[in-house]
Amino acid sequence: MAQASARAESQIWTPDWKDTSFWLDGLARRDAAQTPLPDRVDVAIVGSGYTGLNAAIETARGGRSTLVLEAGDPGYGCSTRNGGQISTSIKPSLAKLTAKYGAERAQAIRGEGAAALQWIEDRITSEGLECAFNRGGRFHAAHMPSAYEEIARDAEKLRRLEGVDVHAVPRTEQLNELGSPVYHGGVVFESHASVDPALYHRGLLETAEAAGATVRGQAMVMDITRGADGYTLTTAAGVVRARDVIIATNGYTTALTPWMRRRVIPIGSYVIATEELAPGLMDRLFPKDRVASDTCKVVYYYRPSPDRKRILFGGRVSATETDARISGPRLYEDMCRIFPDLQGTRISHSWSGTVAYTFDELAHIGTHDGMHYAMGYCGSGVSMGSYLGMRMGQKVLGLAEGRTAFDDLPFPTRPLYAGRPWFLPAAVAWYRWRDRRQYERAAALAQG
Repeated sequence: MAQASARAESQIWTPDWKDTSFWLDGLARRDAAQTPLPDRVDVAIVGSGYTGLNAAIETARGGRSTLVLEAGDPGYGCSTRNGGQISTSIKPSLAKLTAKYGAERAQAIRGEGAAALQWIEDRITSEGLECAFNRGGRFHAAHMPSAYEEIARDAEKLRRLEGVDVHAVPRTEQLNELGSPVYHGGVVFESHASVDPALYHRGLLETAEAAGATVRGQAMVMDITRGADGYTLTTAAGVVRARDVIIATNGYTTALTPWMRRRVIPIGSYVIATEELAPGLMDRLFPKDRVASDTCKVVYYYRPSPDRKRILFGGRVSATETDARISGPRLYEDMCRIFPDLQGTRISHSWSGTVAYTFDELAHIGTHDGMHYAMGYCGSGVSMGSYLGMRMGQKVLGLAEGRTAFDDLPFPTRPLYAGRPWFLPAAVAWYRWRDRRQYERAAALAQG
């Protein structure tokens, strides 16, 4: 039995499959040869993802000598490993935020999500970044009838109270949006977008360097010490002193900054890319070229590649962290359940990245021990991580426009939590079981 299962799994891979991000194919690796670190800079940034690079663009253009430090290759983290979906980023509803922070602050926080989405389009356009940005919209699918009723009600509130361009699509019209028979309708967010995340990152990297910032890979920061005149950073490439420090590590936050590590929950997100599909099949599955997600508690997200030749399918498939050989077949099973037409299609890539959630499901920006930070994007970091990185750079420059609605929000943690989410395997296992049971129940009802 185990041998038969192993044979079946082996047949889902293309002969040349890779355990690296699909987005990195054809993108030249940065030269590993590096120059020595400067003795001193105005701004040292730990982390070379969207947050760190957008901060670097601001500080370098503001006349500050800026050094970006990365443990591996620049962009090693989730900035080149995500699904490339861009939303308005804010997970808590207006009602929940109002109950917690009052109506005015709640509106401002929700508004930052829309601002981040518009800002990233403006950044890409103004900088001339070639990264397949597309405002194609997102279809958010309901995995059971009651979920459709809930998100349809929410869509009406979003349209009425917040002016969001969103509308409900009943199951009878679903195939016009997504070629899957398993869902029970959904809602369309017309303004949501997509991007090639690695090309976007490379464009930011080149823009930061053109602005005068130095981006140094293979320079893991092992210690940061605060002194009377700034900070001393001890790295794998040497020691550097800086007046200001920015922490831009998000899902890769370590014991280097224990206070921050206690406030973010690292979660592995896994993705596969299919081999090239027949054009007619893609047109049937994604007729409007939208990105997609669903209402499962352990969410799935998927989309066509920018050239519409492959499907990229992601989600959380294991209660504990695992590797590409294990996550790939599990994602494949889920993908074929949602899209039966893909049965027999093989996988060319399987990989993962680490995102950071927070206990209040909000991103956070601020200072601790004098160091600036922005992190905790809860799986929506393409626009929000970029936007808050830019705002953080403005804060370092002392600019009033750097202020955000997230400033001064409490950044919660939990007793006994030190950065290792011991509670996550049980929670993920429970929610995956519940999601599957709800799917099965909804399917049985649909069949009469």
